[in-house]
Amino acid sequence: MIRSILSVGGWTLVSRATGFARDVVMAAVMGAGPIADAFVVAFRLPNHFRAIFGEGAFNTAFVPAYAGLAEAGEPGAARAFADRIFSLMLAVQVVLLGLALPLMPLVVRALAPGFAEDPERFGLAVSLTRITFPYLLFMTLVTLTTGILNAHRRFAAGAGAPVLLNLAMLAALALAFLFPNAAYAAAWGVCVSGILQFGLVWWDARRAGIAPGLARPTVRDPAMARFFRVLGPAVIGSAGFQIAVFADTIIASLLPVGAVSALWYADRLYQLPLGVIGIAAGTVLLPEMSRRIAAGDVAGAHAAQNRSAGFSLALSAPFTVAFLALPGLIMAALFQRGAFGAEDAARAAEVLAAYGLALPAVVLVRSAVASFYARQDTKTPLWASLTAILVNVALKLVLTGPYGVTGLALATAISQWVNLALLVVLAHRRGWTAPGRALGLTVLGVCAACAGLALVAVYGLPLADRLVPALPHGREIAVLGLLGLTGAAVYGALLLGLLHLFGLRLRRR
Repeated sequence: MIRSILSVGGWTLVSRATGFARDVVMAAVMGAGPIADAFVVAFRLPNHFRAIFGEGAFNTAFVPAYAGLAEAGEPGAARAFADRIFSLMLAVQVVLLGLALPLMPLVVRALAPGFAEDPERFGLAVSLTRITFPYLLFMTLVTLTTGILNAHRRFAAGAGAPVLLNLAMLAALALAFLFPNAAYAAAWGVCVSGILQFGLVWWDARRAGIAPGLARPTVRDPAMARFFRVLGPAVIGSAGFQIAVFADTIIASLLPVGAVSALWYADRLYQLPLGVIGIAAGTVLLPEMSRRIAAGDVAGAHAAQNRSAGFSLALSAPFTVAFLALPGLIMAALFQRGAFGAEDAARAAEVLAAYGLALPAVVLVRSAVASFYARQDTKTPLWASLTAILVNVALKLVLTGPYGVTGLALATAISQWVNLALLVVLAHRRGWTAPGRALGLTVLGVCAACAGLALVAVYGLPLADRLVPALPHGREIAVLGLLGLTGAAVYGALLLGLLHLFGLRLRRR
């Protein structure tokens, strides 16, 4: 299983690396002003819906059902089930696209009400969102096809598909002179990438003989009926999390110009470890636990969950330390150039530090929810998620006043810990999770290694400042690189030494 996580994580790392290059170019070209704010809204809108109806809800309902049919030795039934779901999702997305395009001014006004006071920024956001919204249709089909591939332990194409988004946007930004402005170029890059990503996963599924086709959906199919019983709560649960993200955009649109962009650039760095580690672990863990539970190997499912949680925490914890100890250096080194100035970097750095508090919880939630989704229980995570969302939205309203856009990220951090605590307690009460001695020792080792890393960050920064000579460009990158390499060596040595002392070792199966 660890090998599969590394495979998904490796491709996701390539995706995040190219995504980082894309964001650097975006920051330099668009800055953090009204054009960037409009594009962020246009890009976030289809991604909100994708998270609700696609990756979030769909995978939790589809993957265990499809894996259960395949595990039961019914490949024909699994194929028919996939074909019906594929056809239904395609029809729903076509209808949604047809309704959304003419109503886009109302949609943008609801998502970013603060833009209505700036007609130019509002009109740009509407135009850009009409270009990006078809991306949702293709990504829904990508999600379904990727779920089929994952159920057959084929992870590479689905994990690598997002790379095409970043490459398409970079290519479009390189041709920005052909468009009214860079935001239009980036929006068309988003739209074209949806076609490319679907083509990639479809080709891989067809090569494996498992590509879904068109079929007439029927409510008489028991598998379809079970799917919708699970999908309903999953959609509400995914929508609950997205309500908090919607709230971020809505409230940020009411703040001074640049708040939406500051939230965006900080979130991009926050999403790097989440995507590479948390999502990769969750992608592999869910079908693994589903197969083991379907085969009656509950102990094996719990052992897989513990390995996933420990591995995820060990890899994500250094990012938490870096975001908390060095947010200003990170934002200045990575984004402060061109139209993205020092004030923009300082504002985004405060948001990044707040997001750092959320990172361990968000990564571990991906492993925790597998206890429920592998058993096709989407109602319990739904209630846990909705409770956390209520906390999140309430805190946003309280914290935004004194802390501005940083308060939005602080509210997210607190609510994620609430969500994780609820999931762990509820799963433990039902006997659906069994944290063992190895996981506890791993957590202890990670905490001790993080303490060493924090010392490197705090006391090493002034030393690195003295060691790195004055450079005409890129001095912050050199300082950050020196601290990063030193910190990685210290953290890795401490963690591996402690795990060896505890008699633990990573297993790649």
